[in-house]
Amino acid sequence: MKHLTILLLAATLAACATGTQSTPPTTTPGRGAITIQIAPNPIVATAVSGDTYDFPFEVIVRETGGRAVDIQRVTATVRGPGGFALGNESWDAAKIRSMGFGLSIPANGELRYRFAPRKSVPDDRLFGSVNAELRVEANDDAGPIPTATTSVTITR
Repeated sequence: MKHLTILLLAATLAACATGTQSTPPTTTPGRGAITIQIAPNPIVATAVSGDTYDFPFEVIVRETGGRAVDIQRVTATVRGPGGFALGNESWDAAKIRSMGFGLSIPANGELRYRFAPRKSVPDDRLFGSVNAELRVEANDDAGPIPTATTSVTITR
């Protein structure tokens, strides 16, 4: 279970999610706004051998308010069967930058990050019963803007 939790948290390392589970953007005239998406959603695990799988996905953050924004923090909460919290992790802008990822999104632009982590899943009953919520906080030049969230699951 720990390996699958790490996989879901890896999505947030991009600092930034085509799923219909994203919250609609909250916009304030003259302010930046963001949406996040993980594609595909659900992430489809590809068997490599034994209990080893590849998990290809892309994380996308779009600015939708017409003003440049900078990512400030990304938080992931992983939940197992029954909604029990399995883990929570958060990365601030300095940590995200230190991992080599960009933070700035131009007005009406986007950031895209591609991943294909290879992980061991010791119990395949976890597929479809584990999900993660990804939350991204950002600022425009006038200060904090509303956060954006999305959820992702994993299937085979």
